[in-house]
Amino acid sequence: MPISISFITQMPVPSFSNAEYLSKRINAYFDYAEGEFHLEEKPTKNPKDEPGPQQKIWDREPEPATFTGLALFLGFNSLPEFEDYEDNGEFAHILKRGRLRIEAAYEKKLHYQSPTGAIFALKNMGWNDKTESKADDAPVFTTLKIEIMETGPKPVNSEKEVIL
Repeated sequence: MPISISFITQMPVPSFSNAEYLSKRINAYFDYAEGEFHLEEKPTKNPKDEPGPQQKIWDREPEPATFTGLALFLGFNSLPEFEDYEDNGEFAHILKRGRLRIEAAYEKKLHYQSPTGAIFALKNMGWNDKTESKADDAPVFTTLKIEIMETGPKPVNSEKEVIL
């Protein structure tokens, strides 16, 4: 992978030759995060030569996809460097799609029995739990008009003024 030097940090930053290469690298990260396994025949008590059911044996356990994991896999040196490329890079739209895939993975976790970790992560990704009910174009009133109206009998100063 060719590298270039960032003028701000003077650290090498990854340089991607084309969008297809970057997409393949991002897909490779998500494939890596799924883990690796092989199938083995489950031992059975039947002495017959019939094959038993197969079971999944993990060679490398799956792990959750993360922004830092994606940034490291792609060759970035820091998360701010990753985010800078996501904002200003030539293939920023590809990285944004990778970010969306990570958010989708956390969103799926909202359906688990205890989604508090996923809620925390999504809030840190910019999600909020209340929908905006106010439109951006709605006028904002800055003055409040108060009108004092008298109702009922006037208050009296002493009991002598009360008429029954």
